[in-house]
Amino acid sequence: MPRVVRARKEGRYWKARLCFGLLHVSASGRILSTMGIVDRIKEIEEEMARTQKNKATEHHLGALKARLAKLRSELLLETGSKGPGGAGSGFEVARSGDGRVALIGFPSVGKSSLLNTLTDTESQAAAYEFTTLTCIPGNIIYNDTKIQLLDLPGIIEGAAHGKGRGKEVIAVARSSDLVLMVLDGGKEQVNNHRAILERELETVGLRLNKKPPNIYFRKKKDGGVKFNSTVPLTQLGPDPALTVGRILYEYKIHNCEMLLREDVSTDQVIDVIEGNRKYVRCLYAYNKIDTITIEDVDRLAREPDAIVISVRHKLNLERLLERMWDYMGLIRVYTKRRGAPPEFREPLVMSSERRGVNVEVACENISRELSEIFNYALVWGRSTKYDPQRCGLQHTLEDEDVVQVVGKTVTQQKREKGYSKKVQEHWDALKAKKKKAALRS
Repeated sequence: MPRVVRARKEGRYWKARLCFGLLHVSASGRILSTMGIVDRIKEIEEEMARTQKNKATEHHLGALKARLAKLRSELLLETGSKGPGGAGSGFEVARSGDGRVALIGFPSVGKSSLLNTLTDTESQAAAYEFTTLTCIPGNIIYNDTKIQLLDLPGIIEGAAHGKGRGKEVIAVARSSDLVLMVLDGGKEQVNNHRAILERELETVGLRLNKKPPNIYFRKKKDGGVKFNSTVPLTQLGPDPALTVGRILYEYKIHNCEMLLREDVSTDQVIDVIEGNRKYVRCLYAYNKIDTITIEDVDRLAREPDAIVISVRHKLNLERLLERMWDYMGLIRVYTKRRGAPPEFREPLVMSSERRGVNVEVACENISRELSEIFNYALVWGRSTKYDPQRCGLQHTLEDEDVVQVVGKTVTQQKREKGYSKKVQEHWDALKAKKKKAALRS
């Protein structure tokens, strides 16, 4: 019998939380039933389905959604701490290149064939399902940049709860810059795989083609809950403070500050409180369009964030690479030394979806110390009004811009506050390095 961690009296039963779930024990100590986390999740989902959705029940639904999000997080943490196959393990694939794209889809939709066509990697492709059993990486050279493409095993419905190797696949998707969801264009209208995969990824905290909500949230040690908003709130019921208060109560948060700067829903409030959501771009690739009519191709092509392709006949693959590049927000920036031509061989590749595409990020990519001695930058390209334009650290760059960074002179650095401290730290580091070299000799 598992060890009881905590128990509390409720009615005529004792509810004791065990290492695997919730145990109902009678007053005499006899075990009545065991309810796992998955069963509790199903109960809450059924209760949400029975509850009428209107303004009066918004606060109750918000509390149920918060309870559901907590249980799903517990489920992921519980399975993720058990080694291989858990939520946090994933496939051990070293990151390479300037961007990472994860191929996700049901079995036999053409993921391996797409990898073989776009890269030099050979991934086994066959007519039967679950041909790919592990993660197979490949590299695409596009616009002088290297993009890592990962062929993942096909996932099935219920992958978020551990069916198949779904959690390992989803763990890789969380570390990717773009999710390329491959769908069978001939069967999508019947199977509705797009909605199923979106639901599975949403369950584990992946937010596809969404931006983080503009909410300020900070926990405190005391002072109670301070709730305010700068815009009218229409999605949190007639009393938004009550709805948010019920959600915070489920997380046992009694002292915090929350400021809503946009009209958000209860799901977005829960995402901010959880703090572990991953916002990633997703592109839906409908494969096998050579097997359907032109009317169906036109209908699929008009879906949001969608593109139609045929790997077998190599149709629209060049357009697919263009869309992947745009969705990852990649740009190339070339550097230039004073009195020398630009270096066009090895560009700096930056992404608007990761750290940003301003001059400061470019300086950090070149050298960590360059941003400290930064004076100004001369920029040539589409992001400027005239060439060259003198710019600061926050200037936003565009694709194929040329940047020349001009550092501060020694006289300018000496006038700065804290210059003597920096010099002392430099000499201390140099002295420690010499001492370490002397000990080795």
